[in-house]
Amino acid sequence: MRLLWTLLAALMLASCAETPKAPKEPAAQSTAEKPVATEETPKFKNSTLKYLANRNLKPQPTRPLNVRSRCSHKDAIGTQTRLDLLVKEADVKKFDAQVSMKGYGTCRFNLDDFEQIEKLPQALLRHKKQSDCLVRMWEQGPKVTIAFNSCPKSCEGKAFDYLWPIMVEAKSGQCF
Repeated sequence: MRLLWTLLAALMLASCAETPKAPKEPAAQSTAEKPVATEETPKFKNSTLKYLANRNLKPQPTRPLNVRSRCSHKDAIGTQTRLDLLVKEADVKKFDAQVSMKGYGTCRFNLDDFEQIEKLPQALLRHKKQSDCLVRMWEQGPKVTIAFNSCPKSCEGKAFDYLWPIMVEAKSGQCF
């Protein structure tokens, strides 16, 4: 999962990088004497970008999110996730999530506590009382990711420190 986030961040950085521009020719040269300009590929500064340069990666298309899920899942370390989600044409109709981390506490998120502030490119919910608490939902291939940002008050104790995004398989609605 961390590798996926690292690659995603590197992709965003690579798309922001500018290609070097050829120096301007003096105005005194005629058009017949100008050498043909060749574009150099940008030099990558770290190994992650070098790895991504040789891949045939395409951006995820921007389209309205559509997903329905009513699931529960328990992983190998005892984290239990329960989710009831319905998103139609990027409009969040139903959202109720509870994630219990064994030994750390439980985080609870309910649509009644949030207002939707964006639909595209991601469905974005902001907590009505804690303006820095955001829930983002986006499509990643066949999966939908639900991520939580700055929402420690929605959790017991230090449970938010151990909260990971919820992944949902878009077709089946299965969560993990």
